Amino acid sequence: MTNIEPDTVQEEAEPELPQVVQGRRRWTKALSFKNIGAIYTFIVLIIIFSFWAPKTFPTYTTVAQVLNENSITGLMALSLIIPLSAGVFDLSIGYSLGLCNVLVAHLIVGDNMSPLVAIVLTLVCALGIGLLNAIVVVVFKIDSLIATLATGSLLLAGITIVAGQTEIVGPGLSNGVFEEIGNLGIHGIDLPVFYMLVVAFIIWFVLERTVGGRQLYASGYNPDASRLAGIPVNRLRFISLIVSALVAGGIAGICVTSQIAAGSATVGPPYLLNAFAAAFLGATQLRQGRFNPWGTLIAVLLLGAGTTGLALANTPSWAPSVFTGVVLLVALGITRAERRASL
Repeated sequence: MTNIEPDTVQEEAEPELPQVVQGRRRWTKALSFKNIGAIYTFIVLIIIFSFWAPKTFPTYTTVAQVLNENSITGLMALSLIIPLSAGVFDLSIGYSLGLCNVLVAHLIVGDNMSPLVAIVLTLVCALGIGLLNAIVVVVFKIDSLIATLATGSLLLAGITIVAGQTEIVGPGLSNGVFEEIGNLGIHGIDLPVFYMLVVAFIIWFVLERTVGGRQLYASGYNPDASRLAGIPVNRLRFISLIVSALVAGGIAGICVTSQIAAGSATVGPPYLLNAFAAAFLGATQLRQGRFNPWGTLIAVLLLGAGTTGLALANTPSWAPSVFTGVVLLVALGITRAERRASL
């Protein structure tokens, strides 16, 4: 017995060392440039622009500006997370936002509806857009890139029919409860920023804490193997496209209408590039190779800080577009490489 007891104690003590080593490795991996490179890049940008525009950039006003001006971009990028995780693209989100923007404005100004009824009808319209995309992609089995590009053209026609060639403006959009949806703030931070955080939390919970979320990721990585495993790939893709339209068209569309107090035929498409750039850059952060909401918001803030800093530094008007395009290309390359490595 005396010969066994020391060995037993040693065997019980030995696992402690690997646990410590594993803990250090987890922290090293979590803080590595590969995992949170966007945060380190973000810090570098802050330092650069603080020296480049010292009187305007390193201020609370600029922080609030970056958050407020990029809340819609954040919602648009988050709308892409679910379908991209399922392995499908939604190129119609800009036109979804545009149609919902002019629709809610027309209902309030042109038809004198109460804001509540107009919002409900706009959300129903967003669900209809998602249903259209889902039917074309999942039921008719048309490639999502082509399908959502085509439905986007249909939505553009709808925007023209509703708005024509003029902006829809009126007192119902610029005062009262509807105005507060996008402009009411807390210490300078507008409500859409908080909507963005709530949507991000819901998406995170679904993807990381539910069976459906894990099945969604599996569907995106290997749809054929997922089908053999009994995962309802088509159903998940169907739902993902509906959710995408609801967030991009319904939530973001209503918020942007409240912010600008107008319905405009040109308001939606410019958000497309930044949203995709943020979604793909976000996939390189935190959950390497996986589209995730918190990585996406980090990317949104990085892009927002970059474009705002360039504007405050009085760079040429084309500089922000170049910055966003370069970030998107780099993110696409890194995401593709990480996905290949994980297969």
